[in-house]
Amino acid sequence: MPRLARRPALAAALALLARGGPALAQAPSQAPSGRPVTLVVPNPPGGGTDFAARLFQDRLGALLGQPVVIENKPGANGNIAIQAVVRAAPDGLTLLMQYSGYHAGNPAMIPNLPWDPVRDLAPVGMATVAPHAILVPASLPVQTLQELIAYAKARPGQLNFASSGNGSIQHIGGVLFARAIGVPMVHVPYRGAAPALQDVAGGRIELFVTTPSSAIGLIQGGQVRALAIASDARIPALPGVPTTAEAGLPGFTVDAWFAVFAPAATPRPVLERLNAAMREATRDPDLQRRAQEGGVVLRALTLAEMDAVARKEIEELGRTIRTAEIRLE
Repeated sequence: MPRLARRPALAAALALLARGGPALAQAPSQAPSGRPVTLVVPNPPGGGTDFAARLFQDRLGALLGQPVVIENKPGANGNIAIQAVVRAAPDGLTLLMQYSGYHAGNPAMIPNLPWDPVRDLAPVGMATVAPHAILVPASLPVQTLQELIAYAKARPGQLNFASSGNGSIQHIGGVLFARAIGVPMVHVPYRGAAPALQDVAGGRIELFVTTPSSAIGLIQGGQVRALAIASDARIPALPGVPTTAEAGLPGFTVDAWFAVFAPAATPRPVLERLNAAMREATRDPDLQRRAQEGGVVLRALTLAEMDAVARKEIEELGRTIRTAEIRLE
């Protein structure tokens, strides 16, 4: 999540990786064997949530012995997809690839939200953690983060920043970036990262703070320029891109996680079986390679560890949203 100081509690929770753990063959097999598992994605194809789902799709299906089918269900700031999973049969056949911005942000911004992240969803396992990159179109006459800051300060209120929707981590990251440099900017929400990136590449949007996984192709193709990684360390996918601290904006860190959840009433043995498969999938060399190339980090968390991370995110991202006075437009 966006922050101007490191969150030791979340960092510690994410460091509790499952080392070994029960083999998948030893996990209880309660889900109907062979029947397809639908993994619902609350965004269009092309963004970080979709990347995480497709990263795990084949390996997870092989480990479960059940094909995994991805269903992209964008709209209403993720709520259409989330409610569909909440209402689904709790049999392990309908799962949600949840985005931390929706999971923890929507409850803080939307009055009378028809679902509750703790009451209605059961954590299954962490897929990826994604540090965000500060992106600009290649046509913008800036080469470094400091040049972008100077460019923005000379044009207060004139620059647009994109997000994948109101209340998303990109939205919050853009707001906090504008506040960190003391320059007002205009928020332009999209229905997902992919359409937002199209307008960034086309020069219609000047700034996008988003996951590199959704933009690697455009960065490598020269249409979009990455000025900094909003994390504590550089990422292997973009080794030449400095961190925000190295680029002159220390303390500005933005990350998100993507994790699988099931309907709350899903039996514990089914959750354990699914969790074991996710943890085993993270050990696959090809999956590890693709994750690294996409600029994301794999986290093999147990059910208890995933639950702790999710609850902490709800608390801390909610506090950030309230402090920043971010509201749905």
